[in-house]
Amino acid sequence: MGSKNKLKRFKENETFNNVFQPTREEVVGDLFPLKGKWNSEFFKNENPLVLELGCGKGEYSVGLAERYPNKNFIGIDIKGARFWRGAKTAVDTGLHNVAFIRTQIELINHIFAENEVDEIWITFPDPQIKYKRTKHRMTNSEFLQLYKKILKKDGVVNLKTDSEFMHGYTLGLLHGEGHEVLYANHNVYVNEGSPEEVTAFQTFYEKQYLEINKAITYIRFKIKE
Repeated sequence: MGSKNKLKRFKENETFNNVFQPTREEVVGDLFPLKGKWNSEFFKNENPLVLELGCGKGEYSVGLAERYPNKNFIGIDIKGARFWRGAKTAVDTGLHNVAFIRTQIELINHIFAENEVDEIWITFPDPQIKYKRTKHRMTNSEFLQLYKKILKKDGVVNLKTDSEFMHGYTLGLLHGEGHEVLYANHNVYVNEGSPEEVTAFQTFYEKQYLEINKAITYIRFKIKE
């Protein structure tokens, strides 16, 4: 994507009422006004709140929002030029139950209050295979504790990935730490029983993986108290 195109998208994001781009100072200083008030102030309903972390182009957040109008969805990514696509689609189609935030994943406890979130989706994260990158894996122990802070007591986390490494690492960690694995599937389009929301729509990259017959894996779990 050319830099001119990126700038155009950044500018357009500023005009969308479903996009939030707080500064790091605002977030870290707990000055973000919607923390704890997403449903009452923005969505203006009491429907379940679902996050997609590292939402990329936002197709999954938009797809979920279209399929489940009685839930509220928020896609989070640091790359605003990417989720511009999802934000624009939502605006153009009049989809009011989805929003996007440009921020870092490790700051989400400054964006959402304790017990505010019902569900988290992690779709095709970078597996960070090198050992020294373990701290950046989005299902490591530190991240799980971060998610636990904002999730409701019965909240769940979904991991969808094309990385066998990430799938195996996460399953091993969940079992090792005593978290509750609700469902696991190492090839969702071949093995029966995959939940509808896992196979109903694909991200841009997922379609590319499927074209080369790469297995897509999925885990649904609860973080222990």
